[in-house]
Amino acid sequence: MSRRFTIVLALLTLAACKGREQAADTPPPPADSLTVVDSFKTPESVLYDSVMDVYLVSNINGTPLDKDDNGFISRVGTDGRVVELHWVDGASDSVTLHAPKGMGIHGDTLFVADINVVRMFDRTTGRPLGELAVAGSTFLNDVDVGPDGTTYVTDTGMNADFSDSGTEALYARAGGGAFRKFSRRGMDLGAPNGIVGDGSGGAYVNSFASGEVYHVTAQGERHMLAKPPEGGLDGLLVFSGGNRLIATSWNDSSVIALDSGATAWRVMFSGLPNPADIGYDSRRQRVLVPLFQDNRVEIRKVR
Repeated sequence: MSRRFTIVLALLTLAACKGREQAADTPPPPADSLTVVDSFKTPESVLYDSVMDVYLVSNINGTPLDKDDNGFISRVGTDGRVVELHWVDGASDSVTLHAPKGMGIHGDTLFVADINVVRMFDRTTGRPLGELAVAGSTFLNDVDVGPDGTTYVTDTGMNADFSDSGTEALYARAGGGAFRKFSRRGMDLGAPNGIVGDGSGGAYVNSFASGEVYHVTAQGERHMLAKPPEGGLDGLLVFSGGNRLIATSWNDSSVIALDSGATAWRVMFSGLPNPADIGYDSRRQRVLVPLFQDNRVEIRKVR
């Protein structure tokens, strides 16, 4: 059994156990939070569409690497009401969508990571617009699109049994070209998960297996940031004008923050079991947290 497999399996087991414990022990959410529970199926990512003023939720509906064409994307109103559960639906004859994870928007196009391709959909209608292959990838996870249209995606580098596939990498695509790998060969990325482009061809990244947060330049140079107290890192955001990083941790069921100039992470929200790829509603200052195993989304106000 590989070391990576042992680490990841332990993290998943720990997260599952903590989720069961907190179902009974977690206090009610704050009064200014919204909880959305409406038939989600393994929700992995939430993205705020500021133009349509809705929240998009990607649903794996199964396991992360099954090519079963039953994934779907939901639209949720800012009041927490599900507007359309199967807005983009792999069950439709016109749509292919296996296990959708991270999402990003540029212009009128929604980009969605789906195992080894990035699929594109019309942000207004959900109509399929094609796909972009990422050669050699096995577990595409998070997507981010910068203001300049550069699309970033992580390959967490796992097989169906969560063993190391040897493909972990960071990719970027500028303009209409193909995805290019900008992480250096042989660099241990710790099973990269969340990614946020820095506007200069590089990105901030967190890792699920090693529990690290770092910055990788466009030239592939890595610079470590303060390490969070717990691992199992999933979602990642940069906001407050670039002065704050926030991330989710499966290991302690939390949303954590690292402010500019700080040397340690702080807990923003706790009691959120298996928090996956978070979104941010900039209009209402809300963090949008999909709970992967609990099939729900929690919306928390940032203070």
